[in-house]
Amino acid sequence: MKFILVFAGAALLMLQACATTGPGTPDTAPVNNDPLIGQIIDSQNKSNLSFDTLVERLLAHDVIYLSEKHDNPVHHAAQHRIIQALINQGQNPVIGFEFFAMDDTSLLLSLVDSRQAGHDRETETALEKKMRNKLGWADQTDTMWKYYWDLLRLARDNGLWAAGLDLDDSLKRRITRKGHHGLTSLEQSQLFSTHLSDPVYETYMKKIFKQVHCGMGNDRMLSRLYDTWLARNDKMAQSITQLFQAAGKSSPPKGPLVIIMGNGHTEYKLGVMDRVQAIFPGASQVNLSLSEVFAEPQPLGTYLAPLDLAGYPKSMPADYIWFTGRVSNQDPCDKFRHVIERMKKKKKQE
Repeated sequence: MKFILVFAGAALLMLQACATTGPGTPDTAPVNNDPLIGQIIDSQNKSNLSFDTLVERLLAHDVIYLSEKHDNPVHHAAQHRIIQALINQGQNPVIGFEFFAMDDTSLLLSLVDSRQAGHDRETETALEKKMRNKLGWADQTDTMWKYYWDLLRLARDNGLWAAGLDLDDSLKRRITRKGHHGLTSLEQSQLFSTHLSDPVYETYMKKIFKQVHCGMGNDRMLSRLYDTWLARNDKMAQSITQLFQAAGKSSPPKGPLVIIMGNGHTEYKLGVMDRVQAIFPGASQVNLSLSEVFAEPQPLGTYLAPLDLAGYPKSMPADYIWFTGRVSNQDPCDKFRHVIERMKKKKKQE
């Protein structure tokens, strides 16, 4: 039991690190000479697109996912550029964020309203600090915060709706520690379910969780991580659907929806996209994956292998892929080696 509790704490720590680690000084210099860097690829026909053509195609959809690697500054710059391009074409996009809870939405909209007051530098600094604290980002890195603050300012300065999508952090931690069935009935009543899960998908995701957690994980802990994954994706799909419907009812209607979230939640149209499709099949969705190239240059086809999962469509990883350089070539598991070894040693002693 002690080992399970220690692992749960380590898993939460590593999940947090995956989401908030900013660029540092890598042991190995990132690859920046890959010919794919900077290319925007239509995955269906493997053709190269211009930025303007990409924006034109994205505009044909109701929900646009700009899927990122959280700590890559080029990904956030591309998101900013795309949203600005939509604005320049007379659109009034609504921005939804994985990194904020749905309960944060009124706070984000209050920030948007504040543009009417105008800000000098001192007031702007104070406002940013206040927002960061209220959103629970005081302990996160300055680098990561700036990525999302930049997008929030873009929303504010252009009067765009901004909304959180995810569950509250406390509830996410409770699910990871106790599992869905370990929650109280009160907590379970706060969750929404699409019931989109099966043994094939569960096994597939647990393998990914184990890889992400550097090979650590027992069945019980992986099951809890899977419960958290389902709960988060179901909630974000519900939030996106509600946001889409609310935007359509506004006067004048707002849209399209631009969703800022990690690549893992949209890859192969699973995670969130299939759940939105199940809840609201009338919504047209498109996924642009902002993707780092591999550590060593690879042919384009390596990145375009379709999903090979029994009972699931052989979907491409994304509709469009925008290739970027890497933040680092360092193995992210290196910093946790000592934690893993200490846990193994402690287990042997018990």
